[in-house]
Amino acid sequence: METVSDFVQLLTPEGVRTPSPDFDQWVSDVDAPQLASLYEDMVVVRRIDTEATALQRQGELGLWPPLLGQEAAQIGSARTLRGDDFVFTSYRENAVAYCRGVDLTDIIRVWRGNAQSGWNPYDIGMAVPAIIIGAQTLHATGYAMGCQQDGVDSVSVAYFGDGATSEGDVNEALVFAAAFKAPVVFFCQNNHWAISEPVGLQAIRPLADRAPGFGVPSMRIDGNDILAVMAATRIALERARSGNGPTFIEAVTYRMGPHTTADDPTRYRDAAELEEWKAKDPILRVERLLDSLGLFTAEFQAGVKAKADAVAAELRHGCITLPDPEPLSVFDSVYTTPNATLDRQKAEYTAYLASFEARDGQNSDDVTDAASVTAASVNAVSVTAGGGRL
Repeated sequence: METVSDFVQLLTPEGVRTPSPDFDQWVSDVDAPQLASLYEDMVVVRRIDTEATALQRQGELGLWPPLLGQEAAQIGSARTLRGDDFVFTSYRENAVAYCRGVDLTDIIRVWRGNAQSGWNPYDIGMAVPAIIIGAQTLHATGYAMGCQQDGVDSVSVAYFGDGATSEGDVNEALVFAAAFKAPVVFFCQNNHWAISEPVGLQAIRPLADRAPGFGVPSMRIDGNDILAVMAATRIALERARSGNGPTFIEAVTYRMGPHTTADDPTRYRDAAELEEWKAKDPILRVERLLDSLGLFTAEFQAGVKAKADAVAAELRHGCITLPDPEPLSVFDSVYTTPNATLDRQKAEYTAYLASFEARDGQNSDDVTDAASVTAASVNAVSVTAGGGRL
């Protein structure tokens, strides 16, 4: 079984392009205009990230999971996918969502508390984020097996972090993917921290070394190198499309911000470590390469900044103008068909809301009538359910 290749890097932190006989051919089409476009993507999603963080600090969002430092891993992989591929992510892949065409407002609906999910997965080929760590790897494997049954060459991609590799779901997904040669790419962003736990506590060897034990070929790449990310993802996609099964990619990157805006990384992370990784910034190295090619002009910089500012303004406007959801809409789409338990809960919640209206001085007769109707609804539901509480 194939073992982990050497750590792959095509673009150094200093912005120097380094040759690689095995990987260069996979990015030979990335010309200057495409490189500039990838740079713009990374700047824009970092701007989305900082704007959303500011919105959370200002009380407009309940929570936000920053991706600061992981732009190349997400943009480089997402920009290699076809429209008929399907993506399954955790809660941090907002750059992937941007690449798949998710509306900016839809990205933040859940974090504002306005919806149970942000978008229709089938419209853009991307499932809504999985909060349960590692669960999406099983979904991706199942979807890939469905692609096999349908006889199509679409590929599913599962994004997850280093911490997820210790979850049973991820290991089970690797077992099934290997056994059925499922066309799935396991894209692990090793950002070094599973909340406050360093990756060294759960993995003595590189994470990519685990996959071959399941029968899944793997690669270990510089996740802050957008060219290496693109090359590795294209190799994995080609392997899957040609019927040769899954691939595990360990993209070694770094979470420069907190785990979420509820986290304080200064409590567990050495400041010197952060400074070391700032020098490996994925955006800075592409900036240096563009500059060496004479492309990082003042005009180009102004254009990128204008695009990033416009996107941030659209995100902010979409966030603060989201209408508050109707309270009773929390019961929508819980089940595909109505049932007595949900009807009873909805009736009781209606009565609860009516009690606030009474307290705020509404006409007492109206409130009494509403409460009576609600009580009747609760009793009717109880009878329907067999005459007793469920």
